[in-house]
Amino acid sequence: QVQLVESGGGLVQVGGSLRLSCAASGSIFSINYMGWHRQAPGKQREFVALITSDGTTNYAGSVEGRFTISRVNAKNTMYLQMNSLKPDDTAVYYCKAVRGGTGTEYWGQGTQVTVSS
Repeated sequence: QVQLVESGGGLVQVGGSLRLSCAASGSIFSINYMGWHRQAPGKQREFVALITSDGTTNYAGSVEGRFTISRVNAKNTMYLQMNSLKPDDTAVYYCKAVRGGTGTEYWGQGTQVTVSS
């Protein structure tokens, strides 16, 4: 099992920045890649960014150039630096980890990000 706990969400004005954190615990040695998804009110959950075990990253087009995903393996923590925030970025942000081999997914409880105009 893998446990994920997000933090760092909050209320920010348009153009502002936030950094989300995701702390992983449990069978973290089995994790192949980690990522962030988000879900806005009335919308489906969508992919935001991911980072693989070797540091390769991938971003949704809507956030590329504004968001940066990173991880510090020694701290078992993943981050999402969000800059130039827009009202459309308002959502609950979820941390996700995927186990290698089985592809089992683990999710955090989510953290709210609200961008006010």
